[in-house]
Amino acid sequence: MSPMRRATLIALSLIAGHTVIAQSTSGNGKRWEVVQAQNEPEKRTETAFARVGDLFYLVGGRTIKPVEAYDPKQNRWEKRAVVPVEMHHFQAVEHNGEIYVVGAFTGGYPHETPIPAIYIYNPKKDEWRKGADIPEGRRRGSAGVAAYRNKIYLFCGIIDGHYDGHVSWVDEYDPTKNTWRQLPDAPHARDHFQAAVQGDKAYIAGGRLTSAKTGKVINQTVSAVDVYDFKSQKWMTLPEADTIPTRRAGSTSIPYGNKILVIGGESDRQKKAHNQTEVLDTKTLKWETWAPMQIGRHATQAIIYKNNVYIVAGTGNQGGSPELNSMEVMK
Repeated sequence: MSPMRRATLIALSLIAGHTVIAQSTSGNGKRWEVVQAQNEPEKRTETAFARVGDLFYLVGGRTIKPVEAYDPKQNRWEKRAVVPVEMHHFQAVEHNGEIYVVGAFTGGYPHETPIPAIYIYNPKKDEWRKGADIPEGRRRGSAGVAAYRNKIYLFCGIIDGHYDGHVSWVDEYDPTKNTWRQLPDAPHARDHFQAAVQGDKAYIAGGRLTSAKTGKVINQTVSAVDVYDFKSQKWMTLPEADTIPTRRAGSTSIPYGNKILVIGGESDRQKKAHNQTEVLDTKTLKWETWAPMQIGRHATQAIIYKNNVYIVAGTGNQGGSPELNSMEVMK
C-alpha cells in the first residue's frame, strides 16, 4: 500500500483539546479525527453547516429543528432559535455575519417543495427573518450555492424534490440591491451536490440526476467537472481524464487554499455512505486522494476554521438513515 493511502488508527488520544476516538492519516500529513464534544447536537440529515466568526452553526434538516451552535474553544454545543419552516437539502452561505438559506426544500419524499423565499439567520440576535422571494419559475432545491464578491449564486438543482426536474440554471442574487439576474446555464444539469469558489471561479463537482419518476433515484451520478469563470461569465468542462475520481452525490465541497475538497457522498455502488476525501488542485486541474473520513456520511456540509476542516451530522448509509450527530476534523 502506498504512503498516500496508508491509514493509521489511534484510539482515545488527547489531541489539541479534543478527545479523539479514532484517527486516519495519509502520506500528505492530513488526518481526520472523530472528536467528542462535552455534549452532542441532535442527529440530523440533509442539513447545512456554516461558520460565523468563531462559532459553527448546524442549520436545518428534515423536520423542524433548532439551530445548534458549536464553540470550538469550549468544545460545546448550544441550542438556538428554531427554524421558521422545515428546510433541508441546501448549502448554507455566510454573508455579512449572517447565514443565508437559498434554494432549500421543505416537505417529504419524493415530492419535496422548493421554499419560495430566502431565509436569513442572524447569530447575534438569534433571530430568523424572511428575505427576498426567489423568482417564480427558477425555484428549486438540492442546488449548489456560493458567495462571491458580496453576491450569492445558485447553481443547478432539481424542481420536484427527488421525483423529476433537474436543471442547469444559474442565478445571481445581489443582497445589497435585492435583485436577481440569470446567468449562462451550466454545461451539465445536476442536483445533490455543492459548489465551491476559489479565486474568481466556481467549481461544480459531484451530484446526480435524481429521478424517482423513472426509479433511478441515486444511480445517475454525474462525472463531469464544470468550472464557471465569474469575470468572463463563461463555463468550461474539464477533460474526461480529469473527471471526479469517485462518482457520487450528496457530497460536500469546500475550498482549501488553492484546492477544492469533495468529501463524502452516496452512490448505488455501496450501501454505506462514502468516506472519500478527493481533492482538485485548481492550478493543475488534477485530482489527489487524501485521507478518508472515519465515518462515511452524506447530506451535510463542511466548514473551515483555523486551517482545519470540520464536518458533522449527515447520513451514514444510502438514503435517509441512520442520521448522525458525530463530528470529525481534518487537520
